[in-house]
Amino acid sequence: MTGVESNVVIRLVDAWDEGEIVYLYRAGGWWKDEYDPASIPALIRGSFAFAVAIDTGTGRAVGMGRVLSDGISDGYIQDLVVLPEFRKQGIGKEIVAALLRKCTDAGITWVSLIAEPGTESFYFPQGFKPMQGYVPLLWTGDC
Repeated sequence: MTGVESNVVIRLVDAWDEGEIVYLYRAGGWWKDEYDPASIPALIRGSFAFAVAIDTGTGRAVGMGRVLSDGISDGYIQDLVVLPEFRKQGIGKEIVAALLRKCTDAGITWVSLIAEPGTESFYFPQGFKPMQGYVPLLWTGDC
């Protein structure tokens, strides 16, 4: 558990309220109507690490992020989001720091992510750099 502001803590969790996580995914613009909220518990359990920023006054999640990894070698940070009214308070930075600590504690030192355009400057002070010579690709299902 990490303190960000006096009213927000970061916690690595194995479970969290499905509705709150869906709300965060919607805030990030990543939730589609065809997704099933009942998949959230498996999504959290299937992550190497899942961090939630918790408003201690309400107990509600105001941010999240996760790492995908086999727990041995590489890690990939994704789904980092903080509700707009809680941004610019260091919460996102603390979520990333908690996820990186979990990785490095497990011996995972190769950690990457794909940043949305315009957000790169958020990650640079945390030790992330562009991967020169590499291009992120997305499988579209078209063969």
